[in-house]
Amino acid sequence: MSGRGGVVEARDLGVLGCHACGLVSRDIGADHSHCPRCRASLHRRGPASISRTWALLLAAALLYIPANLLPIMKTATLFDSHADTILSGVVVLWRSGSIDLAIIVFVASIVVPIFKIAVLALLLITAQRGSDWRRPERAKLYRMIEFIGHWSMLDVFVVALLAALVHFQSVARVDAGPGAMAFGAVVVLTMLASMSFDPRLTWDSPKAPRND
Repeated sequence: MSGRGGVVEARDLGVLGCHACGLVSRDIGADHSHCPRCRASLHRRGPASISRTWALLLAAALLYIPANLLPIMKTATLFDSHADTILSGVVVLWRSGSIDLAIIVFVASIVVPIFKIAVLALLLITAQRGSDWRRPERAKLYRMIEFIGHWSMLDVFVVALLAALVHFQSVARVDAGPGAMAFGAVVVLTMLASMSFDPRLTWDSPKAPRND
């Protein structure tokens, strides 16, 4: 048997899997082959997967700074007004007795984005080096960030809900701050980065052909 660790790989059998419909087709070696069923393009590895993922990830990491420093929500009443960042909002929730909600917002809005950025950077670095370090665990990490990615939008949903509720009651005004836009961009960019990363690169050796 060929492959790594006694496991036969698709390229050893000369076949390719279609990302669109899942059909397994014969690898004819053409640069622009298509799936015979849905006509989607077939690739041994995602074209420019590493470079595109790095670009999206670096943009997300840079935007994560203003997302936490700028106010995510501005509240105005008849008597005063104030602005809250993500962290100050967590502190307000904690001090007001909503400890459970404070923990949820902290995890979803601070821990999860940092975790996603760190994991994607780890996957990219090890894939570029063709490292065989803990490949099954790295594959599990990729599936994990794919699963939890959409929960990072919790802060944006909370701001939108509060704005709609307060405006409906006409007792105050709640508006999204510039931090909300930056944070939303971070979430979208990290989701696009995880989508552009080809997890099959995790299993490649340093000499394996790929289009970075």
